[in-house]
Amino acid sequence: MSAIPPCLPGFEHINRFMDRQLHLPTAKILPGEFYVTGRHELITTVLGSCVSACIYDEKNHVGGMNHFMLPQQNTAKIDVTSESFRFGDVAMERLINEVIKAGGEKRHLKFKAFGGGQIIKKMTSIGESNIEFLKKFMALEGFSLLASDLGGRHPRKVRFDPLSGKVWVKKLEHLHNDTISQREVSYQKALEKQEESYGDVDLFE
Repeated sequence: MSAIPPCLPGFEHINRFMDRQLHLPTAKILPGEFYVTGRHELITTVLGSCVSACIYDEKNHVGGMNHFMLPQQNTAKIDVTSESFRFGDVAMERLINEVIKAGGEKRHLKFKAFGGGQIIKKMTSIGESNIEFLKKFMALEGFSLLASDLGGRHPRKVRFDPLSGKVWVKKLEHLHNDTISQREVSYQKALEKQEESYGDVDLFE
């Protein structure tokens, strides 16, 4: 099996492996993580209530993806002056800045977004809050989404090619365990303290 090439500095902690079917290096990100690359490799994650923004500059061949959730609120309405908005703002700005640092140009950036499902009963509004935040952030920054698959009741498995901008999304009808829910509940608790087979997929060109 081919050796996995080195990642960009600062992303050594991200779990990376060689995709056995596509024979491409793949970075798997968890809640609170993001990854940026200028190489021909994939980025993948599984989303429940969280949202992932896929950002790429196809002219300069660089892109990245994040996986974020806002702290729990009593309402899904996101005020741009709130702590939750600022938290999400940091998550998006970090990704954008790292893509630019890796050679991207702000004027060429393209955006796609996925996730925000309502899969955790005791966190019924968090997916909606994440979606509303993203839409407000995009509007304030003057960006627009080329493609999205947001909301609904299903978790999603997402695979992103940051050089071409293609995204494959599989909605998971049945889960054999509650790993996704447990992971997101644990992540939400951490936020409060702070205050490989794809089957049928949708392809977002």
